Amino acid sequence: MIQTGAENMEVVSNDYRIKTVLGRLEMIIDNENQRLGRDPEFDLKVSNAHKSRCLYELTMLFRGTDPKELAIGYIDQMHGLKAKLALNARRVEAHLHAVRAVADLLKSAARDADGDGTYTQEQFTYGEA
Repeated sequence: MIQTGAENMEVVSNDYRIKTVLGRLEMIIDNENQRLGRDPEFDLKVSNAHKSRCLYELTMLFRGTDPKELAIGYIDQMHGLKAKLALNARRVEAHLHAVRAVADLLKSAARDADGDGTYTQEQFTYGEA
C-alpha cells in the first residue's frame, strides 16, 4: 500500500506525539521516584493525575495500532518505562505502607489518651437512663 503525503505526515505527527508523551511520562515517573518519601512538598495526587493523563493519551494514540507495527524506538523506550514503573510501584507501595503505619500510631495514641481513666460525656448520659 502506498501512502499519500498527507497520510505520511499523519504517521510522522503521530510518531512525534507518541515519543513526546512517552518522554513526558518518563519524566513524571522519574520525578516521583526521586521525590516520593523524601520531599514533604511533593504532591502524590497531582503526580498521579499527570501519569493518568499521559497513559490516557498513549491509549488514544495507540488505539487501532497493530503492536507489530510499533517502531523499535517505542519498544525500547517502553521497556525502560516498564522498569521505571516497576520501581515506582514499589516506592508508592512503601509510601502507602508508611502512611498506614503512621495513621495506626495516631489512632492508638488517640485511643490511649481516651482510655486514661476519665469518663466521656456519652458515658454520663447513658448512666443517667
